[in-house]
Amino acid sequence: MTTEKERPSDFIRDIIAEDLRTGKYKQIVTRFPPEPNGYLHIGHAKSICLNFGIAREFGGICNIRMDDTNPTKEEAEYVRSIMADVHWLIDDWADKQLGGAPFYASDYFPRFYEYAVELIRKGRAYVDDMTREETDAYRRLGKASSFRERPVDESLDLFARMKSGEFPDGARTLRAKIDVNAANVWLRDPVLYRIRHATHHRTGDKWCIYPMYDWAHTLSDYIEGITHSICTLEFEVHGPLYDWILDALEIPEPRPHQYEFARFNLTYTVMSKRKLIQLVNEKLVNGWDDPRMLTISGLRRRGVTPTALRSLAYNVGITKYPSMTDMALLEHTVRDELNRTATRRLVVLRPIKVVLTNYPEGKGEELDAINNPEDPNAGTRKIPFGRELHIERDDFMETPRPKYFRLRPGGEVRLKYAYIIKCEEVVKDDAGNVTELRCSVDLDSKSGGPTAGRKVKGTIHWVSAAHAIDAEVRLYDRLFTVPEPDSVSAEGSGETRSPRDFKSFVNSNSLEVANAKCEPALANARPEERYQFERLGYFTLDPDSTGEKQVWNRTVTLRDTWAKLK
Repeated sequence: MTTEKERPSDFIRDIIAEDLRTGKYKQIVTRFPPEPNGYLHIGHAKSICLNFGIAREFGGICNIRMDDTNPTKEEAEYVRSIMADVHWLIDDWADKQLGGAPFYASDYFPRFYEYAVELIRKGRAYVDDMTREETDAYRRLGKASSFRERPVDESLDLFARMKSGEFPDGARTLRAKIDVNAANVWLRDPVLYRIRHATHHRTGDKWCIYPMYDWAHTLSDYIEGITHSICTLEFEVHGPLYDWILDALEIPEPRPHQYEFARFNLTYTVMSKRKLIQLVNEKLVNGWDDPRMLTISGLRRRGVTPTALRSLAYNVGITKYPSMTDMALLEHTVRDELNRTATRRLVVLRPIKVVLTNYPEGKGEELDAINNPEDPNAGTRKIPFGRELHIERDDFMETPRPKYFRLRPGGEVRLKYAYIIKCEEVVKDDAGNVTELRCSVDLDSKSGGPTAGRKVKGTIHWVSAAHAIDAEVRLYDRLFTVPEPDSVSAEGSGETRSPRDFKSFVNSNSLEVANAKCEPALANARPEERYQFERLGYFTLDPDSTGEKQVWNRTVTLRDTWAKLK
């Protein structure tokens, strides 16, 4: 159990602390109950951090439960991805609080059925023959079904026959008998079971009736001994039904109770699974783990760390009030951590060749470079230097704009960790493109040399041409061009025409691929380590890397490049 100083403060934690103080519960049990019909996204990450964080802080446990009650949308692939994402986020932090590995709502199907039979016997549920469309219309109007007073024995018989597979999909449902005129529409005799002849990813064809969310959610919580069932705010209207189910079945205390908090909303992304699936299926992204996707697997592949996501969840906090978090906060959180921890390396993304005309041919030397200026214990490394180098094409301008302090004809810059050079000649191809810069080097300007203290306004990075290793570098940016592509009007897009589909705001420049030159120390790069390519951003190795060629993903730029666009 964590101390008060280490524990975040919010209304849910205050409730839990009071429940423990009064002895309402002996141990706190929370749960994270995803539906295995897609990959988890950053909104789920906040929920994982909340539920496992509470269990960690209060000495409790948190169950992972697959809410697998819809056989037509769920797949074992999603179960595997969910477990991988959760473990990545909680391992070495709250993995000791893991209660289930995982639980499945489908394991409780027999008990759900028995509880439903009990509810019918109590006269609190009935089998209804209305269609789905009729049921929805009657509930909107507050109108009772003509089958509402069906005798208990008849409903019991029909429910058993529904279970045995006698009726086709949609022919009948089991509905709770509550109040068709309730102010809360969810209490207007909600459907508890529907017929669905579909193969389940775990139970196969054993069942052809499946429980609705509220029935399965409430009873799963009770069966598992959940104390605090924490949901996002859209489930607040479901709360009275949650309590009604427990009351109608006369479930004894201690019972679970549902609490709601505002979901995590982030600019420049979408979090609807339906829309994420569209992006994947229509190949607007390269799968669920595309680093532009705000799925947990996409963030992991991009190089975002679990500690950064946990820090973001802590900083955003838990409230009852819906809000929109700026993508810049996520990027700042990642940038702040990687600035402290990332190993520095030199990489040239768009190389242009530099020849040092007065540097002796065949000569080479090794220079000292700092691994991480934020960490004195990271030490230094040797980087090779020679007569031919690569620099960034953007670090040379033949006709420079005002206040351009990088290399220009006749101008000087310092090569980081090395010498001052001066551009003497520009070599071009037949099309007029610059192919090579011929420069002189001040051989006394290296650290410790007579002119080492000479001041020049620009410092640029470089890589020795003879020692460089080739790599593919994927420069990822925000997937959408507007802050709220998910909204009906795409507010903030500047559009005055009719609302556009969210996919029309996909950023066509969200991925650029560069063929880079890297310093040789990166040959030993590790996938689990994060790197700062000096002056360029933070990067991580992609799983597409091979022994023959590395592939790098940009995690985040060094600065917020979108701020000046707002």
